[in-house]
Amino acid sequence: MLYSMTGYGRAESNFNEKTFIVEVKSLNGKQFDLRLNIPSPLKPYEVEIRNKLNETILRGSVECTIQIKSNGITKPISINKELAKSYYQPIMELADELGITKENILSTLLKMPDVVASTNEVFTEEEWKVLAGVLHQAIDLLMKHRAEEGKSIEKDLVERVAAISAQQAVIEKIEPIRRAKVKENLIKQLEQHIGADKYDANRLEQELIYYIEKIDISEERVRLTNHCAYFNSILLEKDPSKGKKLSFILQEMGREINTTGSKANDVDIQKAVILMKDELEKAKEQILNVL
Repeated sequence: MLYSMTGYGRAESNFNEKTFIVEVKSLNGKQFDLRLNIPSPLKPYEVEIRNKLNETILRGSVECTIQIKSNGITKPISINKELAKSYYQPIMELADELGITKENILSTLLKMPDVVASTNEVFTEEEWKVLAGVLHQAIDLLMKHRAEEGKSIEKDLVERVAAISAQQAVIEKIEPIRRAKVKENLIKQLEQHIGADKYDANRLEQELIYYIEKIDISEERVRLTNHCAYFNSILLEKDPSKGKKLSFILQEMGREINTTGSKANDVDIQKAVILMKDELEKAKEQILNVL
């Protein structure tokens, strides 16, 4: 089973007249890159939240937002005057530079981060356990979304690799004909430029064997067949994170296809190689979004 790196999960729960809302979304990325938005009462739990996200999501560009809403309960607040003063001077200078009115400077200051805070924002262990459960639900929903996306990606990749294998079968049929053409063309060239009775047939046979060995693509065909089989076997593994491994296999497949093309010296084989390259590039594009 494949997992996409693209996913979304949202969960919420009510506890102690509070509503906990967790949203998690992810996009493709080479590593685990997290942008975490949490309210100040959760700062003591930030490391634990990051670890929970990393353990399951594993890889991708991830954004997690956690909100805590009070259900109609009015709570006393405090104003951080020193922080407000530190915001005041640069805001005034900016207003002067831009020629903006200063009438609403107080409302602007009160909206700045951490200037206004609840005086009793203490997060209890019971509340943390509930929130941890909500976080777990949101991550589970994101992974289910990833699994659904992964199904369509896996189907496409299987079809791409099957198409490459089909072109391999085409090349296998062409290969004996190509060898005969190579020999026929070389003899024809010798007869035209030297004469039918003026070359050593035994020496020609030796040179033909050497030349055909140089352009032989049987090893490339065997290796490419093995890579395709290995790719399909990796798809069946239970490990959720296999995008990098599959990407490496596609790179190896590309090497064999390129070598086949450079050795081919045959129009029909070149056509098959072009089709294989096209399927390979499409597979590489898909693999960028695989976990």
